[in-house]
Amino acid sequence: MQALNRLGALDVLESYLEYLRNIVDNAKGGHIQPLYGVGGESLLEEWIAPGLNGYRGIGPVRVGNQAYEQVQHDAYGQIILSNTQSFFDKRLLRIGGVADFEALEPIGELAWQVHDKPDAGLWELRTKSHVHTYSAAMCWAACDRLANAATALGLNERAAFWQDRANRVRAVIESNAWREDTQRVSATFGGDDLDASLIQLLDLRFLPPDDPRFQGTLAAVEEGLRRGSHMLRYATEDDFGLPETAFNVCTFWLIEALYATGRLVDARELFEEMLSRRTAAGLLSEDIDPQSGELWGNYPQTYSLVGMINCAVLLSRPWSSIR
Repeated sequence: MQALNRLGALDVLESYLEYLRNIVDNAKGGHIQPLYGVGGESLLEEWIAPGLNGYRGIGPVRVGNQAYEQVQHDAYGQIILSNTQSFFDKRLLRIGGVADFEALEPIGELAWQVHDKPDAGLWELRTKSHVHTYSAAMCWAACDRLANAATALGLNERAAFWQDRANRVRAVIESNAWREDTQRVSATFGGDDLDASLIQLLDLRFLPPDDPRFQGTLAAVEEGLRRGSHMLRYATEDDFGLPETAFNVCTFWLIEALYATGRLVDARELFEEMLSRRTAAGLLSEDIDPQSGELWGNYPQTYSLVGMINCAVLLSRPWSSIR
């Protein structure tokens, strides 16, 4: 039964990689949208449903998502990070080859071209545009992982090419996002703002957990954005005013960072707190009210559930340690 479950999981992974490959192949000029339909649809026009009041009368009810029109440069890194799995995971029936790598290179080229350009950012801001550190770091990851994939394929010249670009993007980020005065990374180039996505510099392997720059950034983010057991995405006004709810996946990012920096007890206590917030079905929403603990936003939310699974794996004891 366990073997069948593993095969089923691999089938899902291969289907997802096929979905991503179709997006890459259909991308015009390599441009990747922030989101697509489950069938790969690129047109997701947003409209307001008349006559629907919304949850507790808090409307409007929107169908579709206008964010598909936005420019979000992190999308290039997201697509390459996901596809890179195919070059290294020996469990897959079809391992990524040279043709797959060559299909990804135009995505990496666009990441290189826009790594220091303004975008809407991870949180899909509709009325603001900045050079977001997270977006730039994802562009770095796109180049870095292409170098890794090229190395795995024995394409030494392409590996050197993409590693050089990754190094140059890193230098731009370190020069423009680091705040010497506050000893932390800023959420935007030249700014002095905080964003929970800065914690992801650890997961992206841009900074290691023992790097003083990451530790200073983590301390600042936790102090500025943590509300009790929950993390805000940011604490500045967006298109809808000041944020009132915490974003659940950001709390799971914090748990990962606490674990990586040696705060194991804090990480487990916070994880158990998040588990207690699940519904009777074991699910989580997108947001949570840090005061009441009431779930808000999209439900169920994949981001939140992926964060929960990642932290469960991270905090679990290996089978070999159980006697």
